[in-house]
Amino acid sequence: MEAVTELSSDESALMRHLYTRLQTLRKVHEDLDKYYRGEQHIQTIGLAVPPELRVFEFPLNWPRVTVDTVVQRQHVRSFSLPDDPDSNDYLSEVWEANNMDSQSVLNHLETRVQGHGFVSVGTNEDDTEHPLITVESSRSMISEIDPRTRKITAALRIYYDPLERAAPTEATLYLPDSTIYLQRVKGWQWAIEDRDDHKLHRVPVVQFLNRPRVGNFIGESEMKDVLKPTDMAARALMDLQVAMETHAVPGKWATGVNKDDFIDAATGKMAASWQAYYTAMTVTQDSSARFGQFQASELTNFKTVIDMLAEQVSSVTGLPMRYFGQNTANPAAEGAIRADEVRLVKNVELKNMTDGDCWADVMALAYRFGKGEWLDGNRIRTDWDDPNTPTFSQKADAIQKLVASGILSREGAWDELGWSQARKDLERQRFDELDAAQWENLLKPEATSADNGGAGDAQGGGIAGQVPAVGQQQGSGADSQGVAAKPV
Repeated sequence: MEAVTELSSDESALMRHLYTRLQTLRKVHEDLDKYYRGEQHIQTIGLAVPPELRVFEFPLNWPRVTVDTVVQRQHVRSFSLPDDPDSNDYLSEVWEANNMDSQSVLNHLETRVQGHGFVSVGTNEDDTEHPLITVESSRSMISEIDPRTRKITAALRIYYDPLERAAPTEATLYLPDSTIYLQRVKGWQWAIEDRDDHKLHRVPVVQFLNRPRVGNFIGESEMKDVLKPTDMAARALMDLQVAMETHAVPGKWATGVNKDDFIDAATGKMAASWQAYYTAMTVTQDSSARFGQFQASELTNFKTVIDMLAEQVSSVTGLPMRYFGQNTANPAAEGAIRADEVRLVKNVELKNMTDGDCWADVMALAYRFGKGEWLDGNRIRTDWDDPNTPTFSQKADAIQKLVASGILSREGAWDELGWSQARKDLERQRFDELDAAQWENLLKPEATSADNGGAGDAQGGGIAGQVPAVGQQQGSGADSQGVAAKPV
């Protein structure tokens, strides 16, 4: 059969529909991106600050603080399925093969800034056993979701040069049974460059949402509550800089003088305005002349406004006041820090719950591409690092107590420490080598005691040089016979 090189009418109409939806969000995406970078345009009414003084704009980048503080505490530790160690190992292998420890951060950042993010899964031609997992930009991707099943029915990814702001040159159309790679010919004519008929009966794209609501498939930016206070603080800082130029230096006045008194002795010309402003004229031929200065303006009112706005931002975001520059002379104690971060930690935990479900769907798709079989994404558990701020010694002490009480195993302790699978394998090998060496020493003839009533047995140790087994006491009753046990 001859290869299809053009989209069908239905596919072309679907692509145009998705592209139109993406264009309606373009202005919102650009504005939110500028706020995150601290490059937003500050709106003023033009009374205190004329337009020519825009050079004094200084936006406080509270939006970046709000987003980065949450993202920095989101770290995927591992994936697990109950009673399926082989699948667990494969999911970890695919995760590492795609450098998702770093790439997942980009998706979390995109989702927090724009309110939604996307991750696509596709065939890896170079390594068919490890499919490609790609974090996509919210500014270049859009999806259509069935409100009944809440599953993606189609998605579009466009490629264009953001510096040129030109029309897209390439695109990818994701359908339930095919992924179509397109190249623009001219106008709205697209030629099929490649086609992957995977027959998944499911679109290989997962959409992440920030602050999801029922029936809302766009999400909400984590910065939304911070934008207006940030603009207000930026206007206060701009007014502060103008006031510093015009009111911080006391204004001067003089009576009984004329313009000839303002001649620069060095040049013989009229003194510059800044010289008359910043310097004091102390010599004049008019004996009736008087000089003085006005009182300088107090600028503390600007700090009061900014402090008030920082308090409001702290209240709506749940971030501690110290995150916005409101530090005390003495650093907070460890317990006070943890209490101060309760709302922040709970916020991160809620986001980990929703993001964890999405990452489970991503890994289910990856398993299907790599193994040819489906895993139920609802059975895949996404494990996260603790979003609290414990010290390492505190964390190690807690893990040690859990292991000693029998609640946590040795392997579980390694998980709590956040060790990679490679590090766990290395430690298992070391433990096996250590156990083999210990048993070799135990089986040496010179290392054993007499079989009947030896001196070593009288002390409660069945093996010379070994620690008595748990529950044994030296030289006490029946335990004085000693029991040889494999050392812990």
